Amino acid sequence: MEERMSKGPILVTGVTGFVGGYVALDLLDQGYDVRGTVRNPDRADVAHLRSAADKAGTRLELVAASLLDDDGWDAAVDGVTAVEHVASPAPKYRPMDEEEVIRPAVDGTRRVLQAAARAGVKRIALTSSVDAIRAGHNLSDGRELSEDVWSVVERAEPYAKSKTIAERAAWADAASLGIDLTVLNPSLILGPVQTATTNVSVDIIRQLLTGELSGLPRLGFAPVDVRDVATAHRVVLERPEAIGRRYVLSTEAIWLADIARVLAEEYNPKGYSVPTRAIPGWIVRLGARFDPTLRLALPLLNQPARNSSARARTELGWTTRETRTTILETAESLVAAGIVKPVATFIPSVPG
Repeated sequence: MEERMSKGPILVTGVTGFVGGYVALDLLDQGYDVRGTVRNPDRADVAHLRSAADKAGTRLELVAASLLDDDGWDAAVDGVTAVEHVASPAPKYRPMDEEEVIRPAVDGTRRVLQAAARAGVKRIALTSSVDAIRAGHNLSDGRELSEDVWSVVERAEPYAKSKTIAERAAWADAASLGIDLTVLNPSLILGPVQTATTNVSVDIIRQLLTGELSGLPRLGFAPVDVRDVATAHRVVLERPEAIGRRYVLSTEAIWLADIARVLAEEYNPKGYSVPTRAIPGWIVRLGARFDPTLRLALPLLNQPARNSSARARTELGWTTRETRTTILETAESLVAAGIVKPVATFIPSVPG
């Protein structure tokens, strides 16, 4: 570890994102200097990361780079020890043109690997997703999937397709460029927000707390804590045996109703309105014709999210927080950040 640190900082792409922010935070806390890519360094909200760097006696540097542009990547990788490539588009709605999601994911990943190769940086950890494993398969029988499986892109939604194609491109480029690659495939990532914003996964908790979801489709998830995901990202860089491996990062399979039950027990007595009523599948399918958000959920309908993290637990010694803890701490952070408020606090205006 000391030798690795002496060679320079670790690059984290998308350092202002939900996962990227926690990957950077974990590295800083563990004594690593971090260089993070952002679209605009002058507007980046990274006060929490700078505070962590000051506390740990480490260094945080920001550089401008975009997945959509070649500019900035050679400077971003110059002098770094390793790369944590986390940045990737994650739309809240199904795009009209799937290339809007696929091209940035694939081209951005290839830009990072090629820039790293030009700079002589060999070690890269890539954030993929279980969507590069599960999509396009009928899993209603509850089968458990591992790293040996790949999504069927012909039957995948745009986001899952983008993660699958980008990961396959990364493995191909790594082989041709002499890159030592490790890929992390996390499931639904929850956890406390670091800033007053949400992403697609955390927004599920927000919608449950605010009552925007009036009912509960039978959607399968396996929530994993973003802090545990960040730990895995660091550990794979510290373990030479992780080179050339995929690692599923997941927990036990639960339903959306299970998540809602945890939240309802804790928050409905406090004035929130977490739904507990089930919605039949046919209503979800009908609504998805008109609602792009529901359309994103269709691949999860009646599909138990059973993923095997045995490889990560055995080879990396990876452990996870309890799912209930993660759900509640995610909710607590949304309340603390003012992102959600009790329904009882909303007072309708009266014409006068």
